[in-house]
Amino acid sequence: MIAVAVAALMASCSSQFEKLLASYNYGEKYRAALQYYQDGKYSKAAQLFENIAMNAQGAPQEDTVRFYWGMSNYYMKDFATAQSNFSDFLSAFPRSPFATEAEFHMIDCMYRGTYRYELDQRPTEIALTYINKFILEHPDTDYAKFCKVMRDDLNERLDKKAFEAARLYYHMENYLSAHHALKNVLKDDADNQYREEILYYTAMAAYKYALYSVEEKQKERYMTFLDDYYNFVSEYPQSRHKAELDNLYKRVSKIIKKEEN
Repeated sequence: MIAVAVAALMASCSSQFEKLLASYNYGEKYRAALQYYQDGKYSKAAQLFENIAMNAQGAPQEDTVRFYWGMSNYYMKDFATAQSNFSDFLSAFPRSPFATEAEFHMIDCMYRGTYRYELDQRPTEIALTYINKFILEHPDTDYAKFCKVMRDDLNERLDKKAFEAARLYYHMENYLSAHHALKNVLKDDADNQYREEILYYTAMAAYKYALYSVEEKQKERYMTFLDDYYNFVSEYPQSRHKAELDNLYKRVSKIIKKEEN
C-alpha cells in the first residue's frame, strides 16, 4: 500500500510539473523555477528556465533567468551545456551583477572539459587563456584563488606532456633525438616543473649516445655528457640522481684521461 501511495504521489507531482511546463503563466513559471533551484531540484529548474527564456527577452528578469538556467545545468553536472549558457549570458549581459560569477563558472566548466596530459591539450590551452584573463581582471576575488589552482594544475599538465613526449625518445633508445628533444623542452619553457628530470635524462641520453657510438666519436660525445653533468649538479646538488651521475662522471673522466695519454 505504501509503495502504491508513493507512486501515486510521484505521478501527481509529475503531472503538476508537466502542467506548469505547458502553462502560459510566465510569472508562475518564473517563481516555480527559482523555488525548484533553491530546493536543489536542478533538473526541473533548468527545464523551466529554458522554457521561459524566450518569454523573458527584454524583461527585467531576463539576466536572472539566463544566469540560473546556466547554474541549474552546472549543478546537474551538465558542464558542456552550462558552459554554453554562461558564454551566451556574458555576450548578452556583460555588465550584469551576475557577470563575474557567470564568467568564473564558465571557466570552471572549461576546466572540467580538459583532458589528461596524454591527450589533446588544445582545450587546456584555451582554458588557460580565459583563466589568466580572469585573474588579471579580478585579482582580489575568491574566484581568482580557485582560478590560480586551476592554472597551476593545467600548467603542470602541459609541462608533463612536453617532458613525456621528449622522454619517449629515450625509452625508444633513440638517444640523440632524446637529447635534442629534452633540450628543446627547456629552451621553450625554462621553468618547466619537471626541469630536474629533464636535465637528468638529458645527461643520461648524452652518456648513452656516446657509449654506443663508434670509438673514434666517443670522446667528443662524452664531452657533451660532461657539460650536461655539470649543468645538472650545479642546479641540483642534492638530487636523488646525483650518485648515479657521479659514477658515470668518474667512468667518463677515466676514459677521456686514458685517451689523452
